[in-house]
Amino acid sequence: MKIKEMAPEDRPIEKMLTKGIHSLSDAELLAILIRSGSMNQTSVELSREILKDLDNNLNQLGKLSVKDLGKYRGIGPTKAVTIIAALELGKRRNQSEVIRNFSVSSSRDIYRYFHPLLADKPHEEFWVVYLNQSNKIIHRRKISQGGVSETAVDIRIILKDAIEHLASGIILCHNHPSGNNKPSKADDSFTRKMQEAAKYMDIRVLDHIIVCEDCYFSYADEGKM
Repeated sequence: MKIKEMAPEDRPIEKMLTKGIHSLSDAELLAILIRSGSMNQTSVELSREILKDLDNNLNQLGKLSVKDLGKYRGIGPTKAVTIIAALELGKRRNQSEVIRNFSVSSSRDIYRYFHPLLADKPHEEFWVVYLNQSNKIIHRRKISQGGVSETAVDIRIILKDAIEHLASGIILCHNHPSGNNKPSKADDSFTRKMQEAAKYMDIRVLDHIIVCEDCYFSYADEGKM
């Protein structure tokens, strides 16, 4: 059955217009982005197939590349890019809701802050947040992006940003795409060097958070700062 052969109330777009966006399933929302399926499947059926392969996990959908999505019959580069762009907009919306005047009181606050941004990245990224004396975030910056297991970080860039924004404290954050939240020897070494360098500028390194999809590691919580 093609989409146009379905009852009007079962077609995703018509259903959204009559019943509202919240009435749609994940597969139906994805089908609106896909628009058309293949010769043997409607866009809804194709969407269900994709989500079934991912155990209906939208976080896993966000990790797929254009090449990954292109393995499905009926998904070309344009449709794949549309899906990826829509998911990225969702992430940015979540981030924009918490950026302004975000106050940090615990390691979990930073984990919640960075989880939408880093949890599903297939590569490592290193970020820094800069805080004022009230522990409110006044600036953030991606310092570097690397491979699956590591990324290079320049301490001078971090300190330059801290001085320019008159930051009283900084929190380091990077992700481990492997899902292992334990710090490496390189992570430990960099954290110590960052602390020593910041001390001369009277800037506190408050924590270093390692983000994974369902867990995190805090240097401060573990007494390693």
